[in-house]
Amino acid sequence: MAGMNADHINPFLVASTEVLKNMCFVDVTIGKPFLKDTKFTHDSLIIMIGVTGEMRGQVMIAFENAVACDIASKMCMMPVTELNDLSISAICELGNMIMGNTATLFSTKGIGVDITPPTTCSGDVEFTTGFAKNICIPLTYEDNKVIEVNIALTSE
Repeated sequence: MAGMNADHINPFLVASTEVLKNMCFVDVTIGKPFLKDTKFTHDSLIIMIGVTGEMRGQVMIAFENAVACDIASKMCMMPVTELNDLSISAICELGNMIMGNTATLFSTKGIGVDITPPTTCSGDVEFTTGFAKNICIPLTYEDNKVIEVNIALTSE
C-alpha cells in the first residue's frame, strides 16, 4: 500500500471548499495538515464516510456542535439551534456532496473510488485507523469556526 501525498489530499480540499462555498455560502481558509489521533470530544458531531476502490479507508468530517448547527442553518436557510433529525440529515448530505465531488475529481485522475453512505457519531468517541495514519486538515471560516476533514486512506 502506498502512502498519501498531495495528489491524494488535494481533491478533498477542492471538493470541500467548493461545496461549502456553493451550498453554505462560506469561504474557508485551509489550515496546515497534521497527523491527529481519531479521538473526538463530547461537543463533536462526526460524519464518517468509507472509501473503497483504488483507495480504501475512511474520511471523517468533524464539527463542534455549534459549528454543525451553523452549517445546518446555512444549508436549510433557517435558524438551527440544536442537532435534530433535520440538521443531522443536512450535515450528512453535506458529507455526501463533498465525498461525491471528491470521487469525481479522483476519476478525472484515473483513480476509481466509491463511497459508502454516511454514518454519524457524536460525543466522546475514538476510532481505530491502524491501516493508515489520519491526516487532519482544518477548514476555518468566519474567523474561528472550524470544520476538520480527517482522511485515513491507503492506496494500491
